[in-house]
Amino acid sequence: MRDGNGPEWVIREDAGQPVLVALYLRQTLGIRSPDELPHLRGAPPRIEHHRPDDLQALLERQWRAYWAMTVEPQAHPSPEPLDLVDGFHTLVALPASAGALRNAFAPYAESAVAFARTAHERYRANAKPGVSYRAYASAIAEHERQVGRRAHSFELNVQVLPLSQRGVWWIGSLTVAVTDGLRGDVVAFDAAIHPIIAELA
Repeated sequence: MRDGNGPEWVIREDAGQPVLVALYLRQTLGIRSPDELPHLRGAPPRIEHHRPDDLQALLERQWRAYWAMTVEPQAHPSPEPLDLVDGFHTLVALPASAGALRNAFAPYAESAVAFARTAHERYRANAKPGVSYRAYASAIAEHERQVGRRAHSFELNVQVLPLSQRGVWWIGSLTVAVTDGLRGDVVAFDAAIHPIIAELA
C-alpha cells in the first residue's frame, strides 16, 4: 500500500474455503489438473477412478473451467448462469452444462466442506495481520533496493494452503498458492516470495 502520490500495491492473503473445497474434490476425483500443484495434506489420498476415457476427459475439461472461476472469478466469469451445488452451501457453483462434474462432486460434499472449514479456521488462528503485512512490505522494499526504483502498482492474491510439499505456485494470473508451513517460516517465505514480487513489481 502507498499514500496517494505513488504506485500502490494490494496483496490479499487467505485460505479460501472455495479453493480448499476445489482442491479436496480434485484429489478425491483423481483430477490431474493443475499438474504442478501438490496434493493436500490431511485429505484422502488421490483416488484412481476407472472411468471411460471420454468421461475422464470431460471431467478434466469441466474441472479446469471450474478451477479458473474459483481461483479468479472476476477474470474468468462463466458464460452461462451458475447454480449452487447441493451440500456445498455457497462454496461451489457450476453452470448447468457441467452436469458430469456436479454428479461427481455430490458424494463428497460433507467431507469437502468439513475439510475446508477446518483448514480455513486453522489459517485464521495462525494468521497475524501485522506480521503478514510486514513480510510483503519487506520483500517489496528489498526489490526496490535491487532495481533502484519504486515498485510498480500491482495486485497479488495469496492462498495459504496445507499442501504436501513446500513451495509457491502460480494458480492464476494474479494468484499464487503457498504452503502453510512455508508461510510460517519468515526467512524461507521472504526468499520464496521475492521472485513473485519481482515479476509483478
